[in-house]
Order: sequence, then structure tokens, then C-alpha cells
Amino acid sequence: MASTGSLKMISSLRISHPTSNPPAQTQTQLGCTLFQPFPKQSLKFSTTQHVFPSSSSSSNTKISAFFFNKPKEHQDSPKPSKVQELCVYEINERDRGSPAYLRLSGKTENCLGDLVPFSNKLYSGDLEKRIGITSGLCVLIQHVPEKKGDRYEAIYSFYFGDYGHISVQGPYLTYQDTFLAVTGGSGIFEGVQGKVKLQQLVFPFKLFYTFYLKGIPDLPALLTGKPVPPSPSVEPSPAAKATQPHASIPNFTN
Repeated sequence: MASTGSLKMISSLRISHPTSNPPAQTQTQLGCTLFQPFPKQSLKFSTTQHVFPSSSSSSNTKISAFFFNKPKEHQDSPKPSKVQELCVYEINERDRGSPAYLRLSGKTENCLGDLVPFSNKLYSGDLEKRIGITSGLCVLIQHVPEKKGDRYEAIYSFYFGDYGHISVQGPYLTYQDTFLAVTGGSGIFEGVQGKVKLQQLVFPFKLFYTFYLKGIPDLPALLTGKPVPPSPSVEPSPAAKATQPHASIPNFTN
């Protein structure tokens, strides 16, 4: 260990300051110099006076700071609020291998969790034109033996060839009419909103749908003919079944 005699006190430092300001007293600590107080200096602010050209009234002069100039937000044109009806028939002609019943429950009777993928043909409401197909999936939610039917949650789409498609989701009850929500669409149905009424005519081979659509332009006349009243005995015209050019929409989805 070094002897106490070898330790030397570090002398206080003296800092020269301009003669206009007295030197500040320094503070010292063994082995280091403490913070030095800054010399007091008077701060001078320069004020520039702006003279604006004279006008009829000074109140008419408008000064806007750049940070108040916000760009105008783009405003989309409002969507059409008119509700349009679209009626279509879904008919299973037993030529597409539809529906396929997948008993994931492993039970012999219909049970929660069973899946039913399907794809059927679509005809216009007047049954004079072949317009496309349906394609989707039903999940069994509840078997209802007292009503001799089932409750499904259905997720599927209606395809209309070059016109686009409509997607829907909601309850499908095999023993009564239901409403499903329209969840979106493409083509002329882009941005569509609304609902669709499902009427079971012959399970699972004939169904009638009435769409109530809004948010889209007027539907083409090819899709909006006067519908045939729904009944179990309805059939599409022979020309529509044969998909003859005058009895089908352009590039109908098959």
C-alpha cells in the first residue's frame, strides 16, 4: 500500500474568464474535478418584423402553417342502397356425384360434425337459362329426429360464369325455410351485401333461392326474368338443360 505521504491533494483549478464576467468558483474532489458552473451570459433574441403589403382590410390576410394543411381524404362514392331481388333454382340432376356424406362422427345416424360437400346446377328463376353451379360445404350441427331433419351450418358460393359469384353463410335446415347472410362477391357482385332466403323443395335435389342484394349496380336482364313459382314439380326448360347458347349465360360455370 502507498504511504499517506505519497498522496497529494490536487489543487483547485482556476479558469480564466473574460474580464466582463468574474471567475466562477471551482469545486474539487480528490482525484477529479467536479462540474464547472457555466459563466453567465446574457442571451439576446433577434426579432424580425415582417411587413405585409397593405390591403383593403388586414383581416382578409390568411396565414396558414404547413402543419395545418392536411391532405383531403379520399371519399368513395356511396354504394347503391336499392335492394334488388335475384331468384335462382338449385337442382341436383344426379350427375355430379353430389352430395357426398362424410360421417366423421363414426355413427350410423346423422350426428354433430358430419360433413356434406356438394355442387349442384343453377338455373335462372324463370327456368329458361342455365347460369352456373353451387359449390360448398355443410357441417351438421344438430340432428332433429322429431322434425325428421337436420340443422347444418352452410358455407358456399353461387357461380354465374363471367358475371362473377356470390358467397353466403348461415343455417340450412332441411325441414323449414331459412335465411343466410351474403358475405361477399366478385365481378358484378363485388361489394355486395344482403341476405338470401332458402326454400327446400325436394331434399336434397331442388331448392329455390331469393336474394335481396344491395350495394351493387343494376343486375343484367339475363339474370332477372320473372321467376316460376317454386314447387316440387318444377323443371328447367329442355334448352336450358342442354345448355344451348340461347338458353345459357356467357361462359356459364359448369
